[in-house]
Amino acid sequence: MIIAIGCDHAGYPLKEAVKEKLIAEGHEVLDVGTNSTESVDYPIYGKAVGEAVASGKAERGVAICGSGIGISIACNKVKGIRCALCTSVEMAEMCRRHNNANVIAMGARMISQELAFEMIDTLDEDGNLRAENTCAESICWKRFNRRKVMAREGKVYVFDHPLIQHKVSLMRKTSTTVKEFRELATEVAMLMGFEATRDLALEDVEIETPMCTTQVKMLKGEDIAIVPILRAGLGFVDGMLALVPNAKVGHVGLYRDPETHKPVEYYCKLPVDIEKRECFVVDPMLATGGSAIAAIDFIKKRGATNIKFMCLIAAPEGIEALHTAHPDVDIYIAAKDECLNENAYILPGLGDAGDRLYGTK
Repeated sequence: MIIAIGCDHAGYPLKEAVKEKLIAEGHEVLDVGTNSTESVDYPIYGKAVGEAVASGKAERGVAICGSGIGISIACNKVKGIRCALCTSVEMAEMCRRHNNANVIAMGARMISQELAFEMIDTLDEDGNLRAENTCAESICWKRFNRRKVMAREGKVYVFDHPLIQHKVSLMRKTSTTVKEFRELATEVAMLMGFEATRDLALEDVEIETPMCTTQVKMLKGEDIAIVPILRAGLGFVDGMLALVPNAKVGHVGLYRDPETHKPVEYYCKLPVDIEKRECFVVDPMLATGGSAIAAIDFIKKRGATNIKFMCLIAAPEGIEALHTAHPDVDIYIAAKDECLNENAYILPGLGDAGDRLYGTK
């Protein structure tokens, strides 16, 4: 990938370090200056980075000054440039995910070289930002709006949308009523489903509007199955069906043995054509991972191959166990918690999701 890089005098040492790193990793670097610590005007170099990207000479840009503020403003004066000032890896990820930024600006006096390298590391060979691996080396964490995945290796997605975080926090509260808990579960499922269904196939369809005939994009077929793990997984179904009302619904019945904490199957009924469908397995909690692993085992034995797992809250132990057992399954999580307690319940968690959904405790 060709990356344009530019800086003022304050950003020169960091620019040189970033440039050396990019070249060592096989990128082609278009250095637009400056080339010393002698005082210069940052707008000249911010504009140069922006013009290099806007003209197509470079695919992405990195702009550095003392604070990052001035040079980002200068970049953004170039038509077609979306320069984002970043001070953390999370900001670097978000500026691509939500703003399609094509230039990253950094403040050499505001961040360490190590942090700058981490932000630069989020640029992959396609110019897309990838999230860091924070659970286990075997787990690949990816941004939500990827358009293609070359290999079928499952990814782990932890949602950071403010509405999801807020609603999950309300669900954690002991004062939340059964009615409120159910409504929140439906709302969170819908918000999560919006992202989890991002890769559904589309096709061109000709329709009549009140004005003319036109080609539009519509879902290609209705090959979706929602499979809740009974009973708590039922709390996700209405939210998903609100998005894809023609989806078929299967059910897997499991309970966790209170002594061994192992899953025990008591029911499994799926659409007869499950092997043709994209399956969304839903369960509020991913604790040890045993129930999710067993449910997906049952579904795979009946022919399903394209499976995604969605949950409200997950423990690191459950994430790693599920990914190890089913590395081809994408995992979507509203909140990643700290750990399991001695009884294999998630901390801080929200209690027993089934009891809170149905008022049985």
